[in-house]
Amino acid sequence: MGYLSPEPLGLEPLVREVAAPEHGAVATFLGLVRDHHAGRQVTRLEYQAYGPMAEAECAQIVAEAERRWACRVALRHRTGVLAIGEAAVAIAVGSGHRAEAFEACRFVIEELKRRVPIWKREAYADGSEAWVDPTAPGGTVAVSRGPAPS
Repeated sequence: MGYLSPEPLGLEPLVREVAAPEHGAVATFLGLVRDHHAGRQVTRLEYQAYGPMAEAECAQIVAEAERRWACRVALRHRTGVLAIGEAAVAIAVGSGHRAEAFEACRFVIEELKRRVPIWKREAYADGSEAWVDPTAPGGTVAVSRGPAPS
């Protein structure tokens, strides 16, 4: 299975992937779609990704975590349109000890957000939409809808 999924995510399948007799700890992270961003009411999100590059970068991040800590990592990120409350990203890390599991889990989510080409488009209660861009003023770039029909 790849790292990107158009299907709903859950932690249980990922926990099963990382569970092992030598693992005394499993740390998990579940990122959910929230109903607000930058003071605006969000009604839904859409995630788009450049699939081959995103898959390769996720694989690299997982490999880095597994080399750095004695652990096993399972990672999935949703694509497509998501409703408020749905899981956007799920991570499970199995390790011999909790410290390594927590550290590796945090590393994976932080690196995923920093490096993987996945773009988030927010829809707002007022009918407008914007791409999330942490480098832009206000953290978003409005979606251009082109000229109005005549």
